[in-house]
Amino acid sequence: MSNPYFRFKQFTVRHDRCAMKVGTDGCLLGAWANVSGARRIADVGTGSGLVALMLAQRNMDVRIDALDIDRDACLQAAENVSASPFAARIRVLRTDFRMYAAMAPPAYDLIVSNPPYFDESLKCPDAGRRMARHSDTLPMAELLSVAAALLTDDGRVALVLPYAQRENVLRQAEARALHLVRETHVVPVEGASPKRWLAELARRPSPCVPDVLTLETPDHRRTAAYQEVMRDFYL
Repeated sequence: MSNPYFRFKQFTVRHDRCAMKVGTDGCLLGAWANVSGARRIADVGTGSGLVALMLAQRNMDVRIDALDIDRDACLQAAENVSASPFAARIRVLRTDFRMYAAMAPPAYDLIVSNPPYFDESLKCPDAGRRMARHSDTLPMAELLSVAAALLTDDGRVALVLPYAQRENVLRQAEARALHLVRETHVVPVEGASPKRWLAELARRPSPCVPDVLTLETPDHRRTAAYQEVMRDFYL
């Protein structure tokens, strides 16, 4: 049985009641997303609350709305937030992102999401895990449309996705007047092709030079670059 919690330097994330466990994707997004100058952040599909907690640690002035449609995920996230040093600045909301956007003003400086992405893959029989891993409940086109409507003029959207979805997401973003302003191609092991894509989209265009982050050496040790990205979090 997997460990029911993951301990970071400043907080602990329990994930025994949550469909998706703490993983590399969420950790990368939480450490990579640009929180500079942000005052309000929305974490869409917060799950255990991992990304929200990481962002709260990185920006002590920010207030975060952690949104999820799943009841157990929200209960787990609320538990983790309550036990953290950042409880006063994170609000966990059980809501559908589209319904929430219909009532909320465009007030977010940053919207982050580690979204469901297995559009074409075989569906998992477990309902909670299926909701967390597949994009049936919130397709990428809708995620981007709703996020764009909630951003401030200088707001940004930060995502972590399979690298294979890069071109499709860029087309979807362009159709919604969102511009790629920052990206990192994530390589799992030295010599391999990128498997994950960290992307920051914004209303205002800006020059974007791709960066590459390699996670492991051939003997499966964390690279110095990966250790640097995660140094404030991993024990």
